[in-house]
Formats: sequence, structure tokens, C-alpha cells
Amino acid sequence: MRRTTLWRGLLLGALIAAVQPALARDIRLSTTTSTENSGLLKAILPAFEAKHGVKVHVISVGTGKALELGKNGDVDVVLVHARPSEDKFVADGHGVNRRDVMYNDFILVGAQEDPLALRGTRDVIAAFRKLGEGKTKFISRGDNSGTDQMEKTYWKEAGVAPKGAWFVSAGLGMGEVLTMAGEMKAYTLSDRATFGAYRAKTGLEILVQGDRKMFNPYGIIAVSPKKYPDINHDGAMKLIEWITSKEGQDLIAGFKVNGEQLFFPSAGK
Repeated sequence: MRRTTLWRGLLLGALIAAVQPALARDIRLSTTTSTENSGLLKAILPAFEAKHGVKVHVISVGTGKALELGKNGDVDVVLVHARPSEDKFVADGHGVNRRDVMYNDFILVGAQEDPLALRGTRDVIAAFRKLGEGKTKFISRGDNSGTDQMEKTYWKEAGVAPKGAWFVSAGLGMGEVLTMAGEMKAYTLSDRATFGAYRAKTGLEILVQGDRKMFNPYGIIAVSPKKYPDINHDGAMKLIEWITSKEGQDLIAGFKVNGEQLFFPSAGK
């Protein structure tokens, strides 16, 4: 009897050990640098992790790279801000269940001196046209991020092919680009959230804002389990459901830097 009980105990322990990792599989999230640099994810994800007993591993890169990680099955879920690229990601069979999460806006920032007198301009295309004509130092992300893709759209609409010593393609994240722009007293395009976190460090100021073309929506997408059966699709869907729920949306709305709300919830709107 004692031996039977021992074997039952060992068998039960083995079953528990086998089941627990499946229940508590970590979630791999690739996301744009703005959600990380601003401090948003560090502020809101602990609530999800505590509720579900899992760890969310965040890979913070530009939107283009974040989607590439999803295409390769290297992550379970992506949170990005480039709607045309997001729609293509889903249409090409790489992702499923895209949901709106939140939005903020893009802003054109620069040194207080503002040599091109862009301050107060509400027409972003006119501002970019003036940047092209003035050839004053401009720092570009140059990394195929959502911000970089939007910047390219503005240049194209302005009829400007940016090149020359005045145009610096950094190939860096938003925080690093803002730091460079501050040091060089240059102009750059930023998302409002990252700028809010870096404003005091750089001495840069918001010069152009408020144009409807500067609207910046974020979406979350699960990587396709059909394409990659071994990914943690259940975990991805739990994160999607949570971040678009009232709890997740309230945490996003409540996140502030220096008293300023940086993201606005948009799930279900």
C-alpha cells in the first residue's frame, strides 16, 4: 500500500510539473519603442501579469521590426502604430484578431531658436515643405518604424526628397533620436508619448501639432497560430482581451508623465 501511494504521488507530481508550464507560458510581445520609452508598459503590464500569473517579455523595436518578428514567429503578439502595415500583416496571413488599443499624435519638435519659424504651424505638410527648402538640420528615425513611415509620407506629400548634409538618417529609436536632436539643435518628428518622457532631457519644444494628418493610432495583433502552431496563442489572446478591456483601458487612460496624459484608449470606439 505504501509503495502504491508513493507511485501515485510521483505520478501526480509529474503530471503537475507537465501541466504547469503550459498554463503559465510566458508571452512574447514585440512593440514600438514609444510604448517602452514612455514607461507605459512598465506601468500597466504588472497588473496583467499578476492577474494571469505569467510574464510578458517585451521586445521594444521600431514597428517594421516588430512586425518582422511576428512574421518570423519569434513573438506571440505585436503592438504597433502603422495601420497600413498592420492591415497588410493580417491580410498576408501573419496575424489575426487585430484590435484598436489607443491613440496619441505625432508632433514636430525642435530647438527653442526655431530658425525656420515653424512654431505654431498647424499644417504639417507645409512645415515639411519649409524644412526641405530651409535645409536646416533634421534627424530622421530611418528605421522603418511607424514614426519613420509617417515621416516618409509627409516628405512625399510635401514634394521633398530629403537628402544632403542637413538630413541625418539615424537608424535609431525615438529616445535616441530626440537626444541627438537636442544636442544638435535639430528638428525631428516624434510621437507625443516619447517626447513627454524626454522633453526635460533634450530642451526641445513642440513646434507643430494639431493637424489631423498627425493622428497616431495603435493596434494589437496576435501572431497567426495557423502559421506558427507552437506560439503562445492563448497567452496572446488573453493579453489582447485584457488590454482592450475596461481594466486595461482605464490603466492606459490613467498613465501620465509630469501630469500629462500621453495615450488615449480607443478599444471599441
